[in-house]
Amino acid sequence: MKLLEYQANTLMDKYAIPIQKGIVIDSTEGTAEKIKNAGLKFPVVIKAQVQIGGRGKAGGVKFAGTAEEAAKLCGEMLGMDIRGFKSNELLVLEKKDIKTEWYLSIMLDRYSKAPLLIFSPLGGMDIEETAKTSPEKIARVPLDPLRGVQDYVISYAMDKTGADKQYKDQLKETVEKLYRMFFDYYTMLVEINPLAVGENGGLVALDGKVEVDDNALPLLPDITAFRDKLQEDPQVVEARKVNFLFIPVEESGAIGVMSNGSGMLMSCIDLISKKGMKVHAALDLGGGATSERIAEAVRIMFSRPQIDTVFICIFGGITRCDEVAKGACLAMAQKEGAGKNLILRMEGTNKEEAAKIIAESGLPVTIAEGIPGSVDTIYRIRKGA
Repeated sequence: MKLLEYQANTLMDKYAIPIQKGIVIDSTEGTAEKIKNAGLKFPVVIKAQVQIGGRGKAGGVKFAGTAEEAAKLCGEMLGMDIRGFKSNELLVLEKKDIKTEWYLSIMLDRYSKAPLLIFSPLGGMDIEETAKTSPEKIARVPLDPLRGVQDYVISYAMDKTGADKQYKDQLKETVEKLYRMFFDYYTMLVEINPLAVGENGGLVALDGKVEVDDNALPLLPDITAFRDKLQEDPQVVEARKVNFLFIPVEESGAIGVMSNGSGMLMSCIDLISKKGMKVHAALDLGGGATSERIAEAVRIMFSRPQIDTVFICIFGGITRCDEVAKGACLAMAQKEGAGKNLILRMEGTNKEEAAKIIAESGLPVTIAEGIPGSVDTIYRIRKGA
């Protein structure tokens, strides 16, 4: 789960990491008064709150010298489209006088199997270009989870990149706070870019990015509350409400794949792709799905207008094949299934009974054998053969 910038700022403020003073704007009514009442000093910077990078170059970051000018810009920026994301909220911040911009992050590194500290004295929008043209200006240091942030780690990062070591103590303190936040909130990434060196010599976070492991959300009620304000795919939200996992795959795809396990889903998607077809979305049923839940899952799939074919691949254990068959028939009997294809591959508990249910229903549900055979069946049906 990717947090919006102001949500990331809320977390950093909780850990006493210096941030800019600001206010979140979500409507155009009384904008100038809201900004004045917040006590912000001008000029201010207005940032569109979207879950994507590159917003500055897309017109999602602007400056204003007065409350009235800020209100005018907020009116223009609220609801604007930024690379496919709608800006429903804006963050208005005091513009900071700075000497230089640094980059700082901690990410989960699967290669070193440890948190990875990344630091550069050349931060800002062009950090990717810095990584290409001046790799010596970026330090990557694995952090031992048992020892934490050691003094030598900061010294190495600053020596390697040529950063001014008069800020060493401040940088270490910031890294330690970020490190605690990284573990406390089960994050995959915490990033400050830029981490500014102010004219007064202090460090302040000018922009933050936080990515939280979705599996930890039940343990994080404050982050779960943040999620309700994010722009999410309607089917992702709908599926989550009934404890399904809906995963958009390719926008141009026309096939929906359902199974009771991520490994099975990935295998099916791979084979379908090798056949030259595209999967639009996948849905993980989990274990023990009843006929009603199977029908609801198919309905969610068919509610995507791009999907004309749903492939259900089930190994019947806790999820019995006869329940899957009943659910498939129930779904195809509804209007959402009209004119669409449903291919069902089943193995395991009550497979024979499931086949009988399908045969007696008279509904357009196709039973296929094996995953490769099922993919061939999908190909033939979609080609009209």
